[in-house]
Amino acid sequence: MINVALPKGRLGERVYDMFERAGFGCPEIRKPGRKLIFENAAAGVSFFWVKPSDVAIYVERGAADVGVAGKDILLEYSPDVYELLDLRCGVCRMCVAGRRDFRDDPTRPLCVATKFPRIARGYYSELSREIDIIKLNGSIELAPLLGLSDVIVDIVETGSTLRENDLAPLETITAISARLIANKVSYKFKNDEIIRLCRGISEMVSQEETEK
Repeated sequence: MINVALPKGRLGERVYDMFERAGFGCPEIRKPGRKLIFENAAAGVSFFWVKPSDVAIYVERGAADVGVAGKDILLEYSPDVYELLDLRCGVCRMCVAGRRDFRDDPTRPLCVATKFPRIARGYYSELSREIDIIKLNGSIELAPLLGLSDVIVDIVETGSTLRENDLAPLETITAISARLIANKVSYKFKNDEIIRLCRGISEMVSQEETEK
């Protein structure tokens, strides 16, 4: 049995569709209720839903053999897992954003508000730019509007929230998408099963790309 951690929300539902189309479905998962774990013994798979930011923890600690996590989570927390496949969904960008008229003053530290301090530090370290990090957990766009920070580092999908608040993407740090990850011990001892699942999902990803 392969235990799969899926992120709650639209991304997880879309990813589950891939599993189902690849022959690793579990019909019970679509039934309403409060059940937490869903198994399909015939397909050799079980699923459970978790908060997106927790998927990598479940996989790293071995509670799940595989899971689906955003590249942002993998970059920010560097979990000790194998990254097996880019699922090419949940596509967005990690960006530096700020007021449209923002001009950096290199004579002083740049104040950066973000949920992703590790990514921000790594990006500006490569630019040899001194920064002051403010760690926030929500409503990041407020920070430059209220003068709390010069810029923000955050995920940008459509950019509509930025535009509605007179902000704009200033620099792109990296592309983000959902990734299939695996626990390292599970990958060793359940290698055949995980490779079979990975190939099936890969075929679904390729098929969706062709259909676009």
